[in-house]
Amino acid sequence: MSTPHDLIVLGAGPAGLVAAWRAAQRGFKVALLERADHVGGMAASVDVAGIRVDQGSHRLDRATPAGLLNDLRALLGEDLQLRHRNSRIRVGDQWLSVPLRADEVTRKLPPSMLARIAKDSATLSFRRSEDDSYAAVVRGRVGPALYDSVYGPLAEKQWGVPGDALSAMQAHRQAARLSAWKVAGRAVGRVRRKKQTVASGYFYPRHGFGQLVEALADAAVEAGVDIKLEAEVDRVNVYEDEVEVGTQDGDVVTGNLVFSTLPLPVLARISRPAPSLTSIESAARLRYRAMLLVYVVHENGRWSRFDSHDIPDPRTPVLRISEPTNYRENPDDPPGRSVLCAEIPCNMTDEVWGLDDESLADLVDETLGLTGLPSVQRSHVETRRLGQVYPIYRLGYENDLSEVDAWARMIRRIVTLGRQGLFVFDNIHQALLMAYDAVDAIRDDGRFDRYAWTVARERFAKGAGQH
Repeated sequence: MSTPHDLIVLGAGPAGLVAAWRAAQRGFKVALLERADHVGGMAASVDVAGIRVDQGSHRLDRATPAGLLNDLRALLGEDLQLRHRNSRIRVGDQWLSVPLRADEVTRKLPPSMLARIAKDSATLSFRRSEDDSYAAVVRGRVGPALYDSVYGPLAEKQWGVPGDALSAMQAHRQAARLSAWKVAGRAVGRVRRKKQTVASGYFYPRHGFGQLVEALADAAVEAGVDIKLEAEVDRVNVYEDEVEVGTQDGDVVTGNLVFSTLPLPVLARISRPAPSLTSIESAARLRYRAMLLVYVVHENGRWSRFDSHDIPDPRTPVLRISEPTNYRENPDDPPGRSVLCAEIPCNMTDEVWGLDDESLADLVDETLGLTGLPSVQRSHVETRRLGQVYPIYRLGYENDLSEVDAWARMIRRIVTLGRQGLFVFDNIHQALLMAYDAVDAIRDDGRFDRYAWTVARERFAKGAGQH
């Protein structure tokens, strides 16, 4: 058995890495356990045909607070680049820029759809506000026309259930995107011929988003954190004076406090004392959407000039196609080829989950043809499968989450944080800020300040969806 630690962090994703790093900076003895053979979780980058690519589309929001941004700049230097967003979304049979531009909306969408959007915009203030589902909230905010053509199809594709079966909380977490469409709707109701200039941007590392988590891991090790990879936790035993964490390979780590970024249902399954039967049943009902990532290598230069393309079209399961080399300026990227990353949300029981690489590449080709995107000169394809990506906010999930969260809060030496640990799908910078607050709540004597952490969590809950 190892020497007791002040803090044991479970999971080396962004929140876990930051928590471990910050706690070690304060002088605490920290162990970080990660089941994979690398750090970063879904934020890690991988190599495909000599090009660094991400596991999906990741960005650091421009709204990242200055203090956190300065810390990340200190780690990455000039490699943390401020980039202009250059994305598109398919609406009907047209591609529109994201952020939306009113002049483009009015120029590209058909008159019949513009008339519907204008009518919806004009009647928004007279429409009764409903808050009983995702569909009701979005229809009330942007109108039926945009819901039917954009939000409804996106919701069903991303979460696997219709918008009427999703909690209103899912809509509240998309407030910024909803506001953008409301602005476009108002613009359609008036004639705007002047081109709009929209301030938009994000931060992105020169060598892929994984460079950020790798830098955090290096900083954590330098601060004294003991990072244990390929250490899958299978038990967490809480005693009166310590916590004992065991792994599948037989290692045991003991400590005063545990920060868990594991999915809540996993933590409920491996913890002792075990939760009540009611909490176990509630945890089993907290579901996640899986993700298939299809990487297609394109020869003869860049495939497009855009970062990503969002695809609400229900005829294809592909939700988004991104081109990682367009997210950055990196002279190390080969000029003669590029990589497309197609994201396919699904369940692990779906037929698409079991398709081989070439069949999935053919599916991407079909998607390009359906949506009017350029063809790919394919030389190679490979795939990755992620089992737990999007938390599904089905109607009534709040009751189950509240039950499991109440159990987790009552365990004296365990603190849950991060996107998986709190069953949220916030931006990366929000997960990092959450880790900052969690470490700040550790008193100098090693005890955890539940009051300070509760205040921080309430602040995050109120701010959900603002960015």
